[in-house]
Amino acid sequence: MLDLEKYLIQGNNRLEGEVKITGAKNSVLPILAATVISGEKSIISNIPNLKDVKVMTEILKTIGSKVKVEEHRMIIDTNGVNSIDLPEELVREMRSSIILMGALLTRFGEVNVSFPGGCEIGPRPIDLHLKALKQMGAEIKESHGFIHCKTEKLKGADIQLDYPSVGATENIMLAAVKAKGVTVIRNAAREPEIMDLEDYLNKSGAKIKGAGTSIITIEGVERLNGTNHKIIPDRIVAGTIMAGAVMTKGKIIIKDIITEHLQSTIAKLKETGANVIINGNSMMVIGPKNINAIEILQTLPFPGFPTDMQAQFMAMLSIGNGTSIINETVFENRFKHAEELSRMGANIKTFGKVSVVKGVKKLTGAKVYAKDLRGGAALVLAGLVAEGDTEIENIYHINRGYENLDETLRRLGAKISCI
Repeated sequence: MLDLEKYLIQGNNRLEGEVKITGAKNSVLPILAATVISGEKSIISNIPNLKDVKVMTEILKTIGSKVKVEEHRMIIDTNGVNSIDLPEELVREMRSSIILMGALLTRFGEVNVSFPGGCEIGPRPIDLHLKALKQMGAEIKESHGFIHCKTEKLKGADIQLDYPSVGATENIMLAAVKAKGVTVIRNAAREPEIMDLEDYLNKSGAKIKGAGTSIITIEGVERLNGTNHKIIPDRIVAGTIMAGAVMTKGKIIIKDIITEHLQSTIAKLKETGANVIINGNSMMVIGPKNINAIEILQTLPFPGFPTDMQAQFMAMLSIGNGTSIINETVFENRFKHAEELSRMGANIKTFGKVSVVKGVKKLTGAKVYAKDLRGGAALVLAGLVAEGDTEIENIYHINRGYENLDETLRRLGAKISCI
């Protein structure tokens, strides 16, 4: 899907000021999916205004939910959900829609879904999701790009994940909340967004323990109720702003965050020479005069360094002092931004899952293309420090994960416009 809008950035401006962090994209999507299970009314607040949230809202409406959207809040009544067929064109737009599979299977015992779309960052197979659902008693047929799941009654199971996949962990949680018996997920993803989903489900009447650890136990219950829930702040948006402060030698106070979720990002920022001062649920980030290279930056599942911050750090290290090595262990094809940063004068060599970033004195404005969500954010950061003008095309991807990024940056002193 092409977006004709683009960003125009005049470089060499220091970022300074305060910013409040919006709700987490990776938290809101599974929680919106989870509202389907109860068939009742839920009120979800701190919802970010994002493309992906709009797509999920459309999917919910298409299958029969009533959704009232207010400023950063949604009232969702899923009583009228009457379809087990997820709309193909919307599912292909957004990978996270696969999370509705577990929710609809729980509610109706059946679901039809096409293979999901989203960012092109390499294969992200849903085999783990399907294998787990089979263990819980679902019959699964795949044909012509569609998946059909059916079950008489889901049963609790002991599930060992081969990899701590966030999506698979979430889908199993949604499938297990009303399953007969107890489900144990071993090697579960430990991301904060999983904890947020547990929090929402438990408020609705589920019995889940252990989110945030590698073993999650879910005791099936008869029914769930509607509830009120506030989404946690987006740690990736916060991390992106933090990187912007460091790159522009700026000074930014970031509010409404959970610092515990940002520890790996903070640790690596400190390695670059940044000064990070934490005060409760806010922090001040002061960029250093010179950015130190990071000897090795390796992406890992939480609590390791997030793959979703890799691109932004690559942009930052491209103007660092010395050579940094980045090892991307989570996704296979996640260095597409390297080529675009090189157009701006960065010195980056990639070899499979490893990137060698040799810091240069300066980047130069150029016409570049956002190939995925976080890569797009990295190009915005590079544009902020580049000499001259940078034009970023295909900002559709950026809007999928950042609410009005241009406005946020303008308030901090950047010269950026959406044209």
